[in-house]
Amino acid sequence: MVNIPTRAPRRALNLPNLLTYGRVVAVPIIVAVMFWPEEYWMRWIALGIYAIAAITDFFDGYLARVLSQQSSMGRMLDPIADKLLVAAVLLMLVADHTVQSWSIWAAIVILCREILVSGLREFLAELKVSVPVSRVAKWKTTAQIVALGFLIAGKSGETVVPGTIMIGLTLLWMAAILTLYTGWDYMKASFQHVMDE
Repeated sequence: MVNIPTRAPRRALNLPNLLTYGRVVAVPIIVAVMFWPEEYWMRWIALGIYAIAAITDFFDGYLARVLSQQSSMGRMLDPIADKLLVAAVLLMLVADHTVQSWSIWAAIVILCREILVSGLREFLAELKVSVPVSRVAKWKTTAQIVALGFLIAGKSGETVVPGTIMIGLTLLWMAAILTLYTGWDYMKASFQHVMDE
């Protein structure tokens, strides 16, 4: 009689991972809602879904530690879900001209850093080297999340809080500057190990 292991499926379907899966599912929904021509209410709906997705980004890691439910699936999928969410929202904001002119450079910096860090993490993982998340990286993530929230609200948000778009763009530039700094940290760690080789 063959014993079928059940531990892996259970770990894949634990609560932290379910929150991460939910964040991945939220990405195409947010994109679809932001495409909707009726901008006013659709933007608030997009913001609501985005806010829930952003909150799960905190709770999936927190619950994984508290409940001792860390898994390889969660470690792999969590950063992917984050990058999908950020990239999709930034592309939609550029497409609808909420982010335009010089501010597009802030979006480019953020997107390029996400691609760069993904590659460097993969390289460092092969060397069994981990780069801990710095305090500056956490500030960057916070500024980025809040910036995208303000920008998703966009013109709809201007009717409630005048200057919503300007606040979002300012925070986006702050996130871009911090992105350059934290990206350099990853580059230094990678170059150090390449030179050691």
